[in-house]
Amino acid sequence: MTTKTKAPVAQSAARPEWAKAKRIVVKIGSALLVDRASGRLKSEWLASLMDDVAALAKAGKDVVLVSSGAIALGRHTLKLPKGPLELEQSQAAAAVGQISLAHAYQEMGQARGLTVAQVLLTLGDTEQRRRYLNARHTVQQLLKLKTIPVVNENDTVATTEIRYGDNDRLSARVASMVSADCLVLLSDIDGLYTAPPASNKSATHIPLVRAITPEIEAMAGDAGTELSKGGMKTKVEAGRIALAAGTNMVITTGKVLHPLRTIAEGGTCTWFLAPSDPVTAKKKWIAGQLEPRGSVSIDAGAEKALAGGKSLLPAGVKAVTGNFERGDAVIIRSLDGRELGRGLAAYGRADAERIMGKRSAQIAEILGYEGRDELIHRDDMAVGRSEGRP
Repeated sequence: MTTKTKAPVAQSAARPEWAKAKRIVVKIGSALLVDRASGRLKSEWLASLMDDVAALAKAGKDVVLVSSGAIALGRHTLKLPKGPLELEQSQAAAAVGQISLAHAYQEMGQARGLTVAQVLLTLGDTEQRRRYLNARHTVQQLLKLKTIPVVNENDTVATTEIRYGDNDRLSARVASMVSADCLVLLSDIDGLYTAPPASNKSATHIPLVRAITPEIEAMAGDAGTELSKGGMKTKVEAGRIALAAGTNMVITTGKVLHPLRTIAEGGTCTWFLAPSDPVTAKKKWIAGQLEPRGSVSIDAGAEKALAGGKSLLPAGVKAVTGNFERGDAVIIRSLDGRELGRGLAAYGRADAERIMGKRSAQIAEILGYEGRDELIHRDDMAVGRSEGRP
């Protein structure tokens, strides 16, 4: 049974990072969704969260939910013992609980005029380049269609060696993958403290973190309940991933109704501020941290289009070199050999050679499948020194 908890009194107006965020990823832990005593879904709390999500969607914001809860719900249905579960038991519990969890989100979404989609990921889907691109394009298409993706780790097939094990880090990877402006970690505590407040009464709340230093890492405690594998330590690790991707992160309490509205009202929380926005961070990553696997040479018309912020279409490509696959970094060169920029190829070397110099409308006929219109999309490209190239 959900307890009606009043939201904390607002400490100040919400930070501008919240108001300006156009794409928000929200992580929801098992302990917030599932009642420990009964093993049942906290329907009232979830309803209040979906009210908040509906309000954000109405305001024109994209929202992605990263939700735990499947194993916690499934273990109750299967009457599994308390305490740590064996891998096979966890997988069985996830298979049973995922149906209930997905249905709850779908039902509550429909009641608020929202279309909800389920996306199950494994570690490999965010670590292996081609699978990462497939997952990213799927989630981005869902958002384009004004759908609320509900992401969870695919615990029915993930093993100990190939899984995240907590949704804090998974949510940070998802936020990075979709270039989110803000990642919200709903916790059982209203932010980061100088020490675990449950065991140290002199601990003080930290409202703002601009860099994750060894001192900040030292403040994080260990994991908490049997329902939730994440603790403050994993949240700080998630912050490191998010900030590197240009995504701001906020840790706030989820033990209140309407937790997202509480952020908007300036409730107590800890903000981790990224040094740059997602687009700039991604372009710097492309420009300076990825090893190029090949190059494409383009004509003067394409060079002018790139300088104007356009994507690189196959029609402007005159030559292709190297041995690259879809998603690999390539150097973009002028016909006289100047490096113009770098980007992530939407096609591998073989297909790129087949479509170079051709109109985008011809791609499906040439390759036999519907691909992207661009050889390199402008969002996957860093052009010139101003975007981070050495």
